[in-house]
Amino acid sequence: MRALPFLLPLIGHGALITFTVFLFIGPFHLLALPLDAVPILVFDAGLCLLFFLQHSLMIRKKARERIARRIPKRWFGALYAMVSAGILLLLVLAWQESPWRIASAEGGYRWLLQGIFLLAVIGQLWLSRSLEKTLDVFGEKALRRDPSEAPPPPPPLLTTGPYAWVRHPAYFTIVVLFWSYPDLTADRLLLNVLFTVWIIIGTILEERDLVAMRGEEYRAYQRATPMLIPYRLPASVRRKQTP
Repeated sequence: MRALPFLLPLIGHGALITFTVFLFIGPFHLLALPLDAVPILVFDAGLCLLFFLQHSLMIRKKARERIARRIPKRWFGALYAMVSAGILLLLVLAWQESPWRIASAEGGYRWLLQGIFLLAVIGQLWLSRSLEKTLDVFGEKALRRDPSEAPPPPPPLLTTGPYAWVRHPAYFTIVVLFWSYPDLTADRLLLNVLFTVWIIIGTILEERDLVAMRGEEYRAYQRATPMLIPYRLPASVRRKQTP
């Protein structure tokens, strides 16, 4: 158990890297099920639904309270990270490719999409660097903390770096990763649409929670910064350009 705080980042980053490779090169073909074209899409949709349910239900307040009755509170982040990593790996390893090909980019367009994908990866790395001191992504910081210590206060609202461009840079770059794949098959279109819709719905719900938690501070941030799409320069840059 003492090694768990050190293993959690390895497990979490391993799952995220595997998922990123999957988004870049397509299905791994490690599990070939004897399914026809339509059942393949039903199976893949079920994998997505499992991932959505786990993520959405575990972060709800009632679910957290129920889990807290069974395990120490500081273990919740680690449990959430491990379950999330396991289901994400299951989705990647069990994903079935559809025989229906919708479109495929060739030549310069293919290189352009792959370049956009790499830019989104760089954006994710930039985001990780911005959050490494304030966010306990995999729950390891809570496990390293002395149980007798009071939990740290919520981190301040971050509005610099990638958060100066959009309020949810992680979601923006993830959506770009999904849609910059050059070979659009029916299963990939299904994956892209389902995850994009889930991300948008989740972002709207998260915004409500953030407004309730931070009040006018977050409302001012909403007025100054786009939610998902960086369609304008950061407010700090606009102020510098104003004569």
